[in-house]
Amino acid sequence: MYTFIARRLLSTIPVLLIVAVLVFLMLRLTPGDPAAILAGDAASSEQIAAIRASLGLDRSIVVQFGIWASNLLQGDFGSSYFYKMEVTQLIGHRIEPTLALATLTIVIAVLVSLPLGVVAAWRFGGWFDRALMGFSVMGFSVPVFVLAYVLIWILSLKLGWFPVQGYKRLADGFWPFLHHLILPAITLSVIYIALIARVTRASVLEALGEDYIRTARAKGLPEARVLVRHALANAAVPIATVIGIGIALLIGGVVVTESVYAIPGLGRLTVDAVLARDFPTIQAVILLFSFAYVLVNLLVDLSYVVFDPRIRY
Repeated sequence: MYTFIARRLLSTIPVLLIVAVLVFLMLRLTPGDPAAILAGDAASSEQIAAIRASLGLDRSIVVQFGIWASNLLQGDFGSSYFYKMEVTQLIGHRIEPTLALATLTIVIAVLVSLPLGVVAAWRFGGWFDRALMGFSVMGFSVPVFVLAYVLIWILSLKLGWFPVQGYKRLADGFWPFLHHLILPAITLSVIYIALIARVTRASVLEALGEDYIRTARAKGLPEARVLVRHALANAAVPIATVIGIGIALLIGGVVVTESVYAIPGLGRLTVDAVLARDFPTIQAVILLFSFAYVLVNLLVDLSYVVFDPRIRY
């Protein structure tokens, strides 16, 4: 087990290295000059050149990458061009809203999708099963920002249940903190609910046809226990897998959701950094997202041992 964990952690190094190289090259080779954005429209070419020199952008790409990689190995992600502060401090200020939104989204998605998938498999072919399949198609088809504006119009503007935009930190009180996060989390969780519920339905439906389910029913066990303890438990591995894969959807959804709801998290920071061509910030945030994705998938792999004792690493 420990050897497997060490091997997987070591395998993240080349993955992050490849991501770092690709992101660095894409930012440098795509059109757009950070110096011109910082200087403004009225700046002369001499002023832009001076800003480029101060940022080190007048050097070759190889030299720029060498300096950035050397600083990165020392834990220095550089300073933001736009915010004029260390990138690590900037990420530290913005990570709480993103973690809170992602955590609440996953909790809502799992608590809602698992019962929906189990009941749909239990009532296979019925109206509930067909309704869930229709909801799954809608959840995948409707873009996050469209759903966000619809929910804002209904739940915020018409009913007044939730704030339209904004964020309250946990230090401001738990209820204001949660109240501002519920609507963005519901928006972001819809696609997750559609994905996990669909996979749960398929996995539980397959498990319900196994001999051990017939044996459990023949022993007179309650149907709820058969569904949860025997069917759902044996379908847990593919469900855990799809939750891990869905983290990629969550990362992309956070960027859009935070922009719509004006949440000052890493997603909103990414958008602002891209618009400002803030190279150090973009590179650091993408590396952080990549590491988080690799780490979550490692945790999912380790969870297989818990869900299926036959699996050994």
